[in-house]
Amino acid sequence: MHDDNVSQNKSTAMKIITADQRLAEKCGTKILIVGPSGVGKTSLLRTLSAEMLASTLFVDIEAGDIAVADLPVASVRPRRWEECRDLACALGGFNPALPAAACYSETHFNQVMQNSELAQLASYSTLFVDSLTAGARLCFAWAEQQPEATTDRGRKDLRAIYGLHGRSMVGWLNQLQHARGRNVCFVAVLEKNVDDFNIATWQLQIEGGKTGRELPAIVDEIITMTWIDLGDRKPVRAFVCTNPNVWGYPAKDRSGRLDQLEPPNLGALIEKLTCPAQRKPFSVVSPEQTAQT
Repeated sequence: MHDDNVSQNKSTAMKIITADQRLAEKCGTKILIVGPSGVGKTSLLRTLSAEMLASTLFVDIEAGDIAVADLPVASVRPRRWEECRDLACALGGFNPALPAAACYSETHFNQVMQNSELAQLASYSTLFVDSLTAGARLCFAWAEQQPEATTDRGRKDLRAIYGLHGRSMVGWLNQLQHARGRNVCFVAVLEKNVDDFNIATWQLQIEGGKTGRELPAIVDEIITMTWIDLGDRKPVRAFVCTNPNVWGYPAKDRSGRLDQLEPPNLGALIEKLTCPAQRKPFSVVSPEQTAQT
């Protein structure tokens, strides 16, 4: 009987959002910007307008803010994974599906909001996380210290560590994904990997494989910021926004509003993604048509 009451309570918590209500909602975008070290990912903060910058929180995990040292932007500098989780809980709210003892539960959220510093995070509408690569290192260091990271014989259990690390990272990203009204921009290092058959691929520099595999389904946009030679032998910085592309760079555009190459301007990109606009036509080609062509 108790279980029936619980399921009834959970079902009544869900409501229908009408088409007009959904269209009137303020929705942010979740962006992953990847690129080689030194291409200027942190400097993208300089492309935000003064108005947008005033509502932006710079999450400086990497301690590499020299490129924006003179920029008037609010910042936090988490040094522990627990601080990253509290930040995500404050911004994303609580997950009603989780038990009280779990991270991102209602109990966790209430504890976080008792901290006046963390409670202030609700006033920021844009989050710039620099970087996802460094955040994953904090998560891995935390996972190594957990009880399940050690076998009964007192040895490190790498399988358990990577499993815990992967679950924790995906849970953190999902929490920030549900900060619906906020823009969240993650930056990460992109590196070239050459396999035994001399085939080169571009990969996200991040601990473990689970986060890299699941990340494309979590964020709305995957953008590679890199140097592009447009044929005049004078490479320029650009955003590669769609896939497939001739360079083989990671890219994804869920909005349907971006061109394959966009100027490396984060402020303009967010405006293009969030302002009301018509997306590009979505054409459907049947297998029969493909075979005929």
